Amino acid sequence: MHNFRLVYLNGEFLPPERAMVSVFDRGFIFGDGVYEVIPVYGGRLFRLPHHLARLERSLAEIRLPDPLTHGEGERIFTRLIAECGAGDQSIYLQVTRGVAPRDHAFPADTHPTAFAYAQPAKYPTADTVARGVAVVTASDNRWLRCDVKAIALLPNALLRQQAIERGAVEAILVRDGWVTEGAASNVFIVRGGTIYTPPNGPFILPGVTRDLALELAAANGIPAREEPIAEVALFEADEIWLTSSMREILPVTRLNDRPVGNGRPGPLHARLYALYKAYKQAFCEGKVA
Repeated sequence: MHNFRLVYLNGEFLPPERAMVSVFDRGFIFGDGVYEVIPVYGGRLFRLPHHLARLERSLAEIRLPDPLTHGEGERIFTRLIAECGAGDQSIYLQVTRGVAPRDHAFPADTHPTAFAYAQPAKYPTADTVARGVAVVTASDNRWLRCDVKAIALLPNALLRQQAIERGAVEAILVRDGWVTEGAASNVFIVRGGTIYTPPNGPFILPGVTRDLALELAAANGIPAREEPIAEVALFEADEIWLTSSMREILPVTRLNDRPVGNGRPGPLHARLYALYKAYKQAFCEGKVA
């Protein structure tokens, strides 16, 4: 079932089959916890400060103390990376409020549960990037704090499954006529040579890859704006992209069974994707932090 040898759980490195969590853990009972996914390129944790900052913000928003110091977290991740082997990987880290009698109110004195593992990275194939993917729109029926990277992802899972059952790979979510994000990604569109993405807010998870795409655009003179995107603008877009740590920058070529633009990945995607790949290579070579 697993292709890794060890996981980390509450101060121990264990084989996956020996890692046990109490049935009274609030992560299991209430989904009371947050998580983070950190890419690993060339044996190095990619944009680690950005991922840890997002984790700390999510923990603060649910009033949960971080059980790991920065140094301790990095030490744990380094061990897991070494155990996983060579090649690109991703670290999954989850922190819950811990074990306590079932009660909606926060327990007075319990220790958070910290769990982490590394696994080989899975990216879209080169053929998928060259062809682009199909997506559908769906009503964003999630809660009002999507900016918290919470482990309670049932609404996202249902929306993603809805997309799969309609022959698509992702659902682009719309709330009150405005695009928010994908079920598991951020959304960009291109119109008239300018890149647009919705601004961060309570309905959007701040994306580390999203922010890097904006940084690369700014550094290379490509017009990019963080502005609200109306649902109708999706159907008028020249290009649509999805971004996430594992999808990287993925072009969308069909929306609700209609072609996006000319039905092929567009020129701005090609440029940003090349810049992203160059940045990633420079990171692997130690040329960027």
